[in-house]
Amino acid sequence: MTTLIIEQNKEPQDVPGVVIPPPGVSEPVIKNTPFYPDVDPKRVREEMRLEQTVSPVRLRRAIKTAIAETNAELGVWREYQQDTGYALLEDVPADKLDGESVRVFHYFNAVCSMTTATLYERFRSVDATAKGDKKADSIDSTIDEMWRDMRWSVARIQDKARCIVGQI
Repeated sequence: MTTLIIEQNKEPQDVPGVVIPPPGVSEPVIKNTPFYPDVDPKRVREEMRLEQTVSPVRLRRAIKTAIAETNAELGVWREYQQDTGYALLEDVPADKLDGESVRVFHYFNAVCSMTTATLYERFRSVDATAKGDKKADSIDSTIDEMWRDMRWSVARIQDKARCIVGQI
């Protein structure tokens, strides 16, 4: 009888096709202006299924851009609400879903949608190979849907119709 001793290699090995995600990094909550709720990058990452391939720095930048743009879109409406006596978005009368104001839900949805659209637009231009072009084409419709969702959520926060049709 022969005994064979196999020593275990402590170093991680490269195995083709296997991706081991990096350990989670602390992603602090992004402080918003006083009227709007703060945004947790971890929640955005989970809700929009953004994997660790999007670095915390890139995600934070995209979220801050989305917050700034969404806040700007709602600027006049926010001023009216504050003049009416509502200090916070969650104070503005609205139905509640799962214990959360529908307006707060739509605000978070607008920020998530714009964040994802922005990240996907940047991703689209990364790979110039034929395979990359096909992938870029496949996410174009997703990007359009994200922008649409953002617009719809901004409209819903203000109690406006989702679609404005004009005659040209």
